[in-house]
Amino acid sequence: MKYIESLREGERVGEIYLCKSRQAALTKAGKPYESLILQDKTGVLDAKIWDPNSQGIDEFDALDYIDVMGDVTSFQGSLQLNVKRIRKVREGEYNPADYLPVSEKDIDSMYQELTKLIGDMKNPYLKQLCAKFFLQDKDFERRFKFHSAAKSVHHGFVGGLLEHTLSVAKLCDCYTKMYPILHRDLLITAAIFHDIGKLKELSVFPENDYTDEGQLLGHIVIGAEMVGEKIRTIPGFPVKLANELRHCILAHHGELEFGSPKKPALAEAVALSFADNTDAKMQTMKEALAAANGNNGWLGYNRLFESNIRKTSEE
Repeated sequence: MKYIESLREGERVGEIYLCKSRQAALTKAGKPYESLILQDKTGVLDAKIWDPNSQGIDEFDALDYIDVMGDVTSFQGSLQLNVKRIRKVREGEYNPADYLPVSEKDIDSMYQELTKLIGDMKNPYLKQLCAKFFLQDKDFERRFKFHSAAKSVHHGFVGGLLEHTLSVAKLCDCYTKMYPILHRDLLITAAIFHDIGKLKELSVFPENDYTDEGQLLGHIVIGAEMVGEKIRTIPGFPVKLANELRHCILAHHGELEFGSPKKPALAEAVALSFADNTDAKMQTMKEALAAANGNNGWLGYNRLFESNIRKTSEE
């Protein structure tokens, strides 16, 4: 199989890919075309059907597996597939494992690291709260290990939610060593739970799209509710501590315009917002550079960084 990460400009491709999305559009001249996002486990590829009425384009829908033939071109620094033919394939012609992007890191090892952070906690209430989710609920563990952290921006792969959560928690652990003002157990707990709402905000693979609940509420509110519900099952859980934890979750995007219902009012909330932003931005940069497929020049304007970006020179 020719994986997306190995494609190069100028190649003609004939492979089976997952059609992640399909959207009709018009050119500036008013001519209809279709825009696709193709996916395999190594990444996604923008594709265009410039002649949707061609006899070579069979009937298919988003989330179908399709046999695609086309030419690899380049547009604004990223690869694009100019589609010539499409055939919807039947079950048995493909292996689903080839089409789900997966974390480069070992998922079980990451989960063990996360549970070790929980085991090191001193506060009995926060430790019990974390254990109820991550140590005692096997169905939750299975879903958390499999889920992504985003639809497309960063960590949009199997194990992405776990990888992002662990990275944020480890950054927060470093902060506690540098800034003694921080309540370690509170900050680590907030880091572990900050994106838990994405389990309900995003559907599972291969769809990995926003759910109705996700569109209406968003993962920040959903996560605060999930944690609040579990807190109410723990006798004697301190009200002030519960409110501080939920505040950190509600404020973890840092600014109201970034989706946080509250701005950080605690040192731990400030630290969490910076750790979350750091890991999200570094992973986004990593994925953007990887998508350049070896192009070490300037890649053009990137809306997420609001800047023209390129890979650092190795000299």
